[in-house]
Amino acid sequence: MIQIRYVEDNDIDFWYSFDSHLSQNEFQKKVRDKQGYVLLDNDNPKGLLRFNLFWDNTPFCTMLFVGWNFQNMGYGKQLMEHWENDMKEKGYGMLMTSTQVDESAQHFFRKIGYKDCGGMTVDIPGFEQPMELFLSKAL
Repeated sequence: MIQIRYVEDNDIDFWYSFDSHLSQNEFQKKVRDKQGYVLLDNDNPKGLLRFNLFWDNTPFCTMLFVGWNFQNMGYGKQLMEHWENDMKEKGYGMLMTSTQVDESAQHFFRKIGYKDCGGMTVDIPGFEQPMELFLSKAL
């Protein structure tokens, strides 16, 4: 049975097994502000989604990750749909996300209705990365 719920303090070990980018202080904020979800299948965590507010008013998915052994099983789509419905219930009209152009996630996001809406190149020494592709979706 699939369950998606807000991230909780006791999810910390699972969370950090997938998300090494988030500081412990930011993890606590995600728990406090309900800006993260955990997907469980038969009580076993399989994936996570975290977000913040871009421009302080637009939900922005900052990470979607499903365990490597559980990808292409529909979990990512279920997490996104859950987040989209939650944001719509909260009164938001648009969502955003991003991915590097060398990552395959862009195809997934387009398949579920997101459209390219811009990009950003970072070439500052020590922070270089492929272009970041931004995508948006109306609710």
